[in-house]
Amino acid sequence: MDSSHSRRDATRRKLFDAAVTLIAEQGFSSTTVDEIAERAGVAKGTVYYNFASKNVLFEELLRHGIELLASSLQTAADEVSGRGGSRIDALDAMIRAGLDFISRYPALTQLYVAELWRTNRAWQSTLMVVRERAITVVETVLREAVARAELSEEIDIPLTASALFGMVLVAALDWQSYQPDRSIDEVHAALSRLLQGRVGGQVA
Repeated sequence: MDSSHSRRDATRRKLFDAAVTLIAEQGFSSTTVDEIAERAGVAKGTVYYNFASKNVLFEELLRHGIELLASSLQTAADEVSGRGGSRIDALDAMIRAGLDFISRYPALTQLYVAELWRTNRAWQSTLMVVRERAITVVETVLREAVARAELSEEIDIPLTASALFGMVLVAALDWQSYQPDRSIDEVHAALSRLLQGRVGGQVA
């Protein structure tokens, strides 16, 4: 049973990798199930065995990818907590974790950002759900920071969480597309200074 489950997971990962690369390259509508199967090195029937349709595959891809991102952010925050660090330190660690994730999965990030602003897709509700999953992780740390008086009670937590999340996404994509000569340490340092100066300022 475990062996069968592991094989299915491995097949689904191959299909995810193939789909995200192809869709990022040529768009969702232009990508066919045959191409996904060929890129993944499996039979076309294998795609339909794992996913009822291309739409379902794409929705599951979004869920899978953002769950990985949310888990990375949570792990970064938990590690800081384990060391006794502040919630601002946790936010900074989450920024680094987000940059690391985007660096590892650039095609997935490009795809997510591109689809996020479209309103005519069948999976729009799924996009909202997966976005909320990632944003909630950031919101939780912000609420803890306010409770510890590390941040002012006046901050708008939902909007600030969205701003931080969006800052990392856009900055990382800009870095990879237009400033690839910069190191991840440089990008993190710039965003860290922005966090410390604009979000983590001294509470009055």
